[in-house]
Amino acid sequence: MSPEQQLAHLTAGAAKVLSEKELLDKLRLGRPLRIKLGVDPTAPDIHFGHTVALEKLRQFQLLGHQAVLLIGDFTATVGDPSGRSATRPPLTRAEVLVNAETYTDQAFKILDKAKTEIVYNGDWFRKMSYEEILKLNSRVTLQQMLQREDFRNRLDGGQEIRLHELQYPIMQGWDSVEIRADVELGGTDQLFNILVGRDLQKEEGQPQQVVMVLPLLEGLDGVRKMSKSYGNYIGVSDPPQEMFGKLMSVSDELMDRYYLLLLGDARDPNGHPMDAKKALAEKLTARYHGDEAGAGARGDWDTRFSKKDLAAAELPELSIADLPPDLTVLALAAHAFKAAFDLEKSNSELRKQFITSGSVQLNGEKLTDPGATVSPAAGDVLKLSKKHAVRLI
Repeated sequence: MSPEQQLAHLTAGAAKVLSEKELLDKLRLGRPLRIKLGVDPTAPDIHFGHTVALEKLRQFQLLGHQAVLLIGDFTATVGDPSGRSATRPPLTRAEVLVNAETYTDQAFKILDKAKTEIVYNGDWFRKMSYEEILKLNSRVTLQQMLQREDFRNRLDGGQEIRLHELQYPIMQGWDSVEIRADVELGGTDQLFNILVGRDLQKEEGQPQQVVMVLPLLEGLDGVRKMSKSYGNYIGVSDPPQEMFGKLMSVSDELMDRYYLLLLGDARDPNGHPMDAKKALAEKLTARYHGDEAGAGARGDWDTRFSKKDLAAAELPELSIADLPPDLTVLALAAHAFKAAFDLEKSNSELRKQFITSGSVQLNGEKLTDPGATVSPAAGDVLKLSKKHAVRLI
């Protein structure tokens, strides 16, 4: 691609680029740019929301630029205060390193490991003397730090701000100096921190990095950002069928966002939305589990939901021996949701949304009376909803 074509491709889906002119000038240099993405492995697993920046880093990598994945083994022990209304609980370095191993294993399902430079910011921060830390702090004012919306909101609300949290933007900024970043990627909540990096690079006589912040990905509900705490996430390590099924549940509008932010692509406007959604689900499942698993998950979905042939589908199993005594339709549905899918459903919800509506079926026969007794046999298929079915063993 020409520099102009690269610019159009790389800025697609970005929330803000400071600035596109600077990025174009760097692309015209004719050398691989150093593209920084810093991650603090505060948890062992990542979800699709975390992969938005990784996907953008991959786009740079595929165009021949140098991907620099910075593992915040030092900053993670401090905890990024971005968007937080309270101080993060501290992590030990041992915990961070365990998480980092899992995080990178998942990240390299997207990035080319052989072409990715991995650095740890503990390599320079743990060598700093207290005098060097004081000199670094002297470059930033308290007024600058309090321009951050999250700090200001906590201060105005009478919530505490620990002094070590004020260090975080400075440390993230110094990371850019150490690795001589040409571009830094991050979520929209990282804008302030990345701008600090530009300021510190300028003071060090380095060319300033381009800021590219990316939108926070909406979760399956299409409203709130993807988060485990909201239960609206798709985990990178989710099993293929579960991953495929979750992706099939998104709205058409959200599907377009996922195409852009997770694949860097757009769906065929002339195709049927259902076919486009299946293609999205298959591509993303294949990315994390391989082409065979992606095709298999799609085939299983078609068997279960398009062809309505649950008897031939691969389903979670439910042991008859574990069923409660004096079994009613209501008790069976509650037990199956909990045992097979770890979902707690209230009796009221089960009656109204699943049983009386005809969603609960045993071998295709609707079970619409919550109080009716039922005696399933081995091999029977219990359908609970459009997305949930089990086989009795």
